[in-house]
Order: sequence, then structure tokens, then C-alpha cells
Amino acid sequence: MSEEAPAIHARGLVRRFGDEVAVDRLALRVARGTITALLGHNGAGKTTVVRLLNGVLAADAGEATVLGLDPWRDGDALRRRTGVSTERPSLDPRLSGRANLRLYAALYGVPVVREEAAIDGVLARFGLAARGDDRVATFSRGMTQRLALARCALHDPDLYFLDEPSAGLDPLAARDLRAWIADLARVHGKTVLLCTHDLGEAQRLADRVVVLRDGAVAAEGTPSELAARFGADRLEIDVPAAQAQGAARALAEADLPCTSVLEADASPLPVGAARLRLNVGADAAPRVARTLVAAEVDLLRLEPVLASLEEVYAAVYARERAA
Repeated sequence: MSEEAPAIHARGLVRRFGDEVAVDRLALRVARGTITALLGHNGAGKTTVVRLLNGVLAADAGEATVLGLDPWRDGDALRRRTGVSTERPSLDPRLSGRANLRLYAALYGVPVVREEAAIDGVLARFGLAARGDDRVATFSRGMTQRLALARCALHDPDLYFLDEPSAGLDPLAARDLRAWIADLARVHGKTVLLCTHDLGEAQRLADRVVVLRDGAVAAEGTPSELAARFGADRLEIDVPAAQAQGAARALAEADLPCTSVLEADASPLPVGAARLRLNVGADAAPRVARTLVAAEVDLLRLEPVLASLEEVYAAVYARERAA
């Protein structure tokens, strides 16, 4: 049985604006039913990539298929199967939330007999049922963002392009949004391309991560693959604060020097504890534990910690600057 065709397959995509190369020979493959985080500084090319893949912009070179369609030849058909939430929501502030959604329902080809049920469903899903008939001009930034996400989901697309979807949301709304994004892929089999500067959000949600720099792919892989390639795994050890210096000495004598010691009042440490960090992998944990037990140190916690996506991102950009 042949492998299922990817939701997105781009090869050698190039897009220029005058003399500026916004997308430089981009190769991108996104499997169906997965979440891919597209990361990069402002100006790295993320928004241009989304516009190219939706057929809103034409490529100067290269080719792509999205949901089996050519974005530039089959753009209208493709856009009826994709949902796009932009960083700046394109909503008419003079209209009510419901009127905005009716407009997009017509553009997306939602059958008239299903239109009101679809609108009611997304308004309820994003906590706007009580404000659906109010003008968007009266909405807060967070409410406007939630309406933009409701518009994105209105026609139940197969592929979601989400650009900074949690911008302007309060912490609880952002947590609810992340649960919704996860369910899109894990429960409903949808595909998500997530453009975000929130690296913690990307780490929690993404199956794969693609880091762009100057319109080209600087690094890609699963979060754990990138952590192994660009980050430094470490062990974190919590001990009573009064024993921290003795623990650090014992570890140094065993050729396991600590890279840092956090004091007892450092959050989120337990009261009266200190945290030691060692730049060693999980395979060193048994030796660390034996060393501390032999030194009569009370071991409160010993945990391997993978490099965060923030550390990976910083390392990728540092490497690219040095190149």
C-alpha cells in the first residue's frame, strides 16, 4: 500500500518582491492529520509561505500541492478546504459578529440550509454566543481574535493555517485554544500549520517544527529531534538548600560539575529546597544518584530535562548568524 499523500508538499518555492527574496527555495512536507509549527523571526517568510500555499500569491519558481491541488491553478477550490486565521483579523467592524460569519459562509460555499447552525456552532465554540449580534467594533481584542478563529472554522476545513492564533487571548482562552488545536489533529484528523512566536505553545502542540530564516529552512524535525541536535540535555536535582553546596562539591569530585545552583526562593522550587543543574544526559542519572547518596545528601528530585524549543530556536539562529 502506498504512503498517503501529504497535505502539503512544496519543492523549491521562490517568491521575490523586487530585489528581495522573501521565500528562498523552500521545501516543505506536512503529513495529513498532524500539527507543524512554522517558526522564525519577523520577516523570515512565514506569512508569505502561507499566502503561497493558499494560492493568494504566485510563486516565481518551484511547485506545490496542497490537499492534492495546485494552489495557483485550483486556488478557489483549495481555499474552500482551508481555514486561515491571520495575525490581523480581516473582519468588518461595522457588522455584527454573526453578519461577518454569514458573509464568509457565502464565500466558503456553506449550504444555506446549514448556514445558521454552522454559525451558531462556532460562536458557541469560541465563547461568543451572547455577543454574536453585537458590532465587531465593540469587541475587545481577544473577542475579535476569537471571532476570527470562529470564521476560520466555520466551513469545517481540512487544513488550518493559524498565524499567531493566541495573540490577544487571556490565559484561560489561550489554554482552551491550544486544546482545540490539539483536538483538530488528534481527534478530527485535520492538518494544522501553526505560525507562532510562542515557542512554549509550539513545543506543546507540534508534531514537527520548521524554523525559517531569510525565507529558507534553517532547521526542521520533531521537537525531540531538534532538542537532540541543537540543545543540551541536562539533569535537574532538587536537594535541601542547606545541603546544596555539599552536593555540588560531591558531584564535582565525581567529575559531574554543576552548571548552576538555584537558591531556595527561586520559583517554582519547593520552600527550603535548592536546584542543581548538570549538563549531562539521562544515562548519567544512576551515577549522580549514587554519588549524592554516598555523600549523605537527601535527594528530593532527580529528573532528566530535554532542551526546550526556546533553546533550540536560539541555537539555530546563533548558528545561522555564525555561518
